[in-house]
Amino acid sequence: MAYISVNGFNHYYEWLTESGNQPSGKPVLVFVHGWGGSARYWESTARSLCPHFDCLLYDMRGFGRSRMDDAPESTYELDIYVRDLAGLLVALRLQKVSLNAHSTGSSIAVLFLNRYAEFVDRAILTCSGIFEYQEKAFKAFHKFGGYVVKFRYPWLYSLPFTDRLFMQRFLHQSVPREMSRAFLDDFLMADEPAALGTMFSAVSQEAAETMPGEFSRITVPTLLISGEYDKIIPAEMGRQAAALSDHIQHVVIPNTAHFPMLEDPTTYLRYVTEFLEVSSPAVL
Repeated sequence: MAYISVNGFNHYYEWLTESGNQPSGKPVLVFVHGWGGSARYWESTARSLCPHFDCLLYDMRGFGRSRMDDAPESTYELDIYVRDLAGLLVALRLQKVSLNAHSTGSSIAVLFLNRYAEFVDRAILTCSGIFEYQEKAFKAFHKFGGYVVKFRYPWLYSLPFTDRLFMQRFLHQSVPREMSRAFLDDFLMADEPAALGTMFSAVSQEAAETMPGEFSRITVPTLLISGEYDKIIPAEMGRQAAALSDHIQHVVIPNTAHFPMLEDPTTYLRYVTEFLEVSSPAVL
């Protein structure tokens, strides 16, 4: 396990490469996870891409293994996570990378592309899009989400089938049991201020008003991948976001929802490798 101090916080990170857990000199592909999760759910995708890339995975502050039990107080606006990503690349002396980000991580990546475009060769946004602000719906979402975050109990992890029930809203096809259990574990263990802060920041009036402009300013070649049956960020939201910039290509993977890279890894990797201009790997 490796940690590195970025903007005053210890961030967990790891390399997945064809030669092991050290960079080999190949182009670097950085994976950014979404809300409530960690880099763990990116591991199978990264391992499949190791023949072509040195894959860098990290856990954002307050999530996964980047817990902040002894850390100073922090804010959890998306901008702080954008600065963390830039700081991570600087600390690891990486000058040019490709990005693959998911869900809330994709919102962070969009902001990153417009603030630090010099770092990025190309980007993949998995399950991303724009939405309209509806005050009543947003307030209801924040209230419900707040309850969900506040009333998490570690013992839920030990109950049979809790992971499957938890992941049901996110999936159209089943995923390996270890994946759903890892995501539930990450969600239960996430720092409460980080879970609440990122949720309120990503799903907000400000985000609804500013993200269309952020998508329109993207100049880095970008692939936006949606799941056909995604209930969290519907494919239509992805289509609307992609239409804002000539630099964004949009594809929809049939019969998948919010985790297309896990639900249909073969199709997902085919789109990704075509976009990155490398040969399609075997699914691991």
